[in-house]
Amino acid sequence: MAQQPITLIGGGLVGALLAQQLAQRGFAVEVFEKRPDPRLAGFLGGRSINLALAERGLQALRTAGLADDVLQRAVMMRGRMVHDRDGNSGLQRYGVDDSEVIWSVSRGALNMLLLDAAEAVGVRFHFGQSLVGADFGRQRIRLADEAGVERELDAGVLVGADGAGSAVRAAMNAHAPLGERIESLGHGYKELEIPPAGELPAAVLQLSGGHDQFALEPHALHIWPRGGYMCIALPNTEGSFTVTLFLPAQGAAPSFASLPDATAAAAFFREQFPGLLPLIPDFSKDFDSHPVGTLSTLYLDRWHLDGRALLLGDAAHAIVPFHGQGMNCGFEDTVVLANLLAEAPDDSAEVFAEFQRVRQPNADAIAAMALENYVEMRDSVADPHYLAKRELGALLAARIPTHYMARYRLVTFTHVPYAYALERGRAQDQLLEQLLRDAANVADIDIEAAAQLFQSKLEPLPRLRHG
Repeated sequence: MAQQPITLIGGGLVGALLAQQLAQRGFAVEVFEKRPDPRLAGFLGGRSINLALAERGLQALRTAGLADDVLQRAVMMRGRMVHDRDGNSGLQRYGVDDSEVIWSVSRGALNMLLLDAAEAVGVRFHFGQSLVGADFGRQRIRLADEAGVERELDAGVLVGADGAGSAVRAAMNAHAPLGERIESLGHGYKELEIPPAGELPAAVLQLSGGHDQFALEPHALHIWPRGGYMCIALPNTEGSFTVTLFLPAQGAAPSFASLPDATAAAAFFREQFPGLLPLIPDFSKDFDSHPVGTLSTLYLDRWHLDGRALLLGDAAHAIVPFHGQGMNCGFEDTVVLANLLAEAPDDSAEVFAEFQRVRQPNADAIAAMALENYVEMRDSVADPHYLAKRELGALLAARIPTHYMARYRLVTFTHVPYAYALERGRAQDQLLEQLLRDAANVADIDIEAAAQLFQSKLEPLPRLRHG
């Protein structure tokens, strides 16, 4: 195979996995990352310390031969544990059984594993190197080290996997506008921490229903839905949970603007999340020291400059985190791109155009579903009509699995294109709404007739590939 040199900017999750897959396919890859090597300096990531890994991401890791290693460092989550205002909780499963679960993984640990795997197949990493400019006419880039000393070098084919704030995207956009649109959600987030059970008083654990070293049920993604806002918590392998508060950024209470400090925030938690506050002993320190993160969706008309430069992952299509698919979508990108380049190693212009043609409709679809899922998580999970639809859907999935699968399962546990999952989900939802309009509750619905309705109105589902 032609050893086409590829310069990759960004050594995070997507960049490291892409580099490993390209090197496995015979490409010479050099990666420049602005942060120091996390294996030496410790992980300095600015965002969530744990992430949800689902089937699409797992399939990409299987392709790279890394899935088993990653799962050994992950915590299984069977579904959403929904906590109401009265202190009651109940599990809403993601799938039909334990073959359909998602996994909580540490961003830092996963990044380090991917760096090791990429280096093992010959990828060369350069840390502490920031992209400060690019001359696309000469295919050269300018880098600055941590002391600000700049150098210039040949880039060859340039790939930007440097996240939502991509320096590659900024350089490309300055050379030829990409049609960039950034839509802010108007909500922000702040991270807090529940420590392992051993660090909490026995009286607190008695109320929380902890398990072994965990203060809460470990095999779930916990949600405290409160209408226009919510808290979630994901388990970490050592027994802690990362808690994330999502709130409007501005406006009347509650918003981050209305909670200027930990004192105001603690009063808000005592009122809205009374069972959660005692589990966060460092609440004041966490709240005052952790920044408010922003939530936006990135849309671009163009992801590439002919065959000279390409964006992928968050650099091309950053989304809000409410479907747990940002990393999974980025990992899926890496497999598609590595395969396309392997098939046509000397025609990067055609490969990049085809990559955008294949992936952009799917990136747009998961962006839309992630926004919809925020409303579902913070509000609908406690709504009787939503619960009735879930119940009816579960009956149909058991009765006619060839014609009905919940959209969440299509997104999370299969490899069907995101765009298909979005379209199919809308068609199925219309039929569910129709059935529930004509019945007071699910028990009144003739499931056989409902099954026939779905079979008459919808094509059979495609062959659904699980891992």
